[in-house]
Amino acid sequence: MTFNLDHVMMRVEDLDEAMEFYTELFGYEEKSRWDAETFTNVHLGPEDMHEEGSTLELTYNHDDRSYDMGDAWGHIAVRVEDLEASYQELMDAGVEDYRDPESCGGNYAFVKDPDGHEIELVQRDHGARWSLDHTMIRVEDATEALGYWLRTFEYEHTGRWEADTFANYFMKAEGAAEEAMSVELTYNYDGRSYDLGDAWGHLAVSVDDLEEDWATVLERESEDYRDPESCDFRYAFTKDQDGHEIELV
Repeated sequence: MTFNLDHVMMRVEDLDEAMEFYTELFGYEEKSRWDAETFTNVHLGPEDMHEEGSTLELTYNHDDRSYDMGDAWGHIAVRVEDLEASYQELMDAGVEDYRDPESCGGNYAFVKDPDGHEIELVQRDHGARWSLDHTMIRVEDATEALGYWLRTFEYEHTGRWEADTFANYFMKAEGAAEEAMSVELTYNYDGRSYDLGDAWGHLAVSVDDLEEDWATVLERESEDYRDPESCDFRYAFTKDQDGHEIELV
């Protein structure tokens, strides 16, 4: 088993518009596509992404539905070598000015894609430009969440940031490359609850043997949500303690 983060999926209302945003502005290329009867999935990433890098999966449902963003999912983060220059590049391309570097203490910045998904820009000296650095999700119990990723997927704690009102904890598979995407667990101290919405889909982890590793996940008391048989033995889904969906591929 590896359990490296393989991709993050989010739903879009206009596939052409979303594709244009990520291919024109981030230089992403289409890595794979699945055209089904009722939906289309497209995986995107930088041309020179690392072998342990994660892709962005855009899901377009053909019934033209709209989505609720919710607040349990936070954002994806992409790597840039120069934060201010990269943010200005997006502004010059007509992207909405959402949270500029100055408003974020010069440490990061945020933009939104056409569907309102938040994208954080983080300055890094590793990984391809615009490659996925992390995906942030909000959790209601930090101790439980950290234990879930440690026990279920054998993740290790790679960093933390504790502020006056919240804490961020970063986790990734033990031994994963620096260029691999991590999951950021955000815990707000005020005890709030969250709405999952449906605009965000899931995180996915890679496995060596779907049925064997699915059995391991169940032995570790993760939820039996959609087993391999129900998914034609192509993938399977579990959920974490907060209801975030996690795909095994």
